Amino acid sequence: MLDRLLDPVVLKYATIPFVAAFIGWITNWIAIKMTFYPLRFVGIRPFLGWQGIIPMKAGKMAEIFVDKTMYRLGTLPELFDRMEPGVVARHVAEVMDRRLAGYTDEVMFYGNHPVWRLMPQAMKERVYARVREAMPRLIDELMREATRDVESLIDFKDMLVTRLTGDPALLNRLFLEAGAVEFRFIVRSGLWFGFLFGLVQLAVWIVLPLWWVLPLFGLIVGYATNWFALNIIFRPLEPRRIGRWTLQGLFLKRQREVAATWCRMVSIEIVTVQALVYAMLYGPRSGRARGLVRKHIEPVVDAVLRDYEPLSSLAIGEDTVEQVRQAVGDKAVQVATDAFDDWPFNRERARNIERLLHDRMVALPPREFQDLLRPCFQEDEMKLILTGAVLGLIAGILQIVFVF
Repeated sequence: MLDRLLDPVVLKYATIPFVAAFIGWITNWIAIKMTFYPLRFVGIRPFLGWQGIIPMKAGKMAEIFVDKTMYRLGTLPELFDRMEPGVVARHVAEVMDRRLAGYTDEVMFYGNHPVWRLMPQAMKERVYARVREAMPRLIDELMREATRDVESLIDFKDMLVTRLTGDPALLNRLFLEAGAVEFRFIVRSGLWFGFLFGLVQLAVWIVLPLWWVLPLFGLIVGYATNWFALNIIFRPLEPRRIGRWTLQGLFLKRQREVAATWCRMVSIEIVTVQALVYAMLYGPRSGRARGLVRKHIEPVVDAVLRDYEPLSSLAIGEDTVEQVRQAVGDKAVQVATDAFDDWPFNRERARNIERLLHDRMVALPPREFQDLLRPCFQEDEMKLILTGAVLGLIAGILQIVFVF
């Protein structure tokens, strides 16, 4: 009996389902890797080489992310309001208060004028106090107006697309972290589906041992394992009761779990108060935002200068008053961004965004929820499946050459 099992012909036949399992596993693994890596094109352009499908189409994928996901979960005014503009205003005021003397000196030293340097410290302190008194109200009013007009000050889509296209690794992680369980399933399922197809392949080979059978089945295994895995993840869309079992796509079953992971990542790394302020002050609509800053800050500058005329005119010169106003506006923009280089504050604001996004995502119907992960497969999905088929065909040919 043992001799028969160890017969070379029997061993050759026994390799068929195991080779099919390997083909299923390796083609699925390669398909996943080719979806996300490499981040940059490797090879000789335009055709000889590869770049991951997600990084290669980063702009389009980022737009899909915005249009099909973010816009369903919250509008820009809602997100901005959840960050509690009043709390943000107090934070900026506190940061400015600690550095106010240095900021004032920088502006009053405009042009390296010696008069301000020689001014008595007591008089400087009065200027600092005047600015310090006005600053909290100014920042609060500025934040209130920014909240009312936030959509005219921030191009939200441009902000998100710019962030994601500028960091392909982050774009990858949006999909990889949301679908970590599903990607592992795709790879492992290739092994089991491949083995089952291999048993069918073995039966056919016993009856019909023609040279083209193994390559043909290799092609089928490479194609079918990818196709089955993708469909099991997303189908059926709605839960279906079959006896004691409820069937639904694997990804769709994990809606609450995925929402927790995904919303935490988005709120900490993408839609942050720092990112929104930076987009406001440096994005496509920054001219409006900077104009708003100057509109609110110039009256304070004028009030300080009026209080200390003619000394203020002597200190900075009549001809440079307008330039000082400009310098103050530019400094205010810089200070506004400096105030948000504070990880604990950003994380604290992110929790509010995270809760809003999570509640909305959990409530999404399955058809909309699948759009979170489905686009990364829909882009060139057939190309990935056919790549698996070609690799399976090659493996079948090698099996014929080296085994049979």
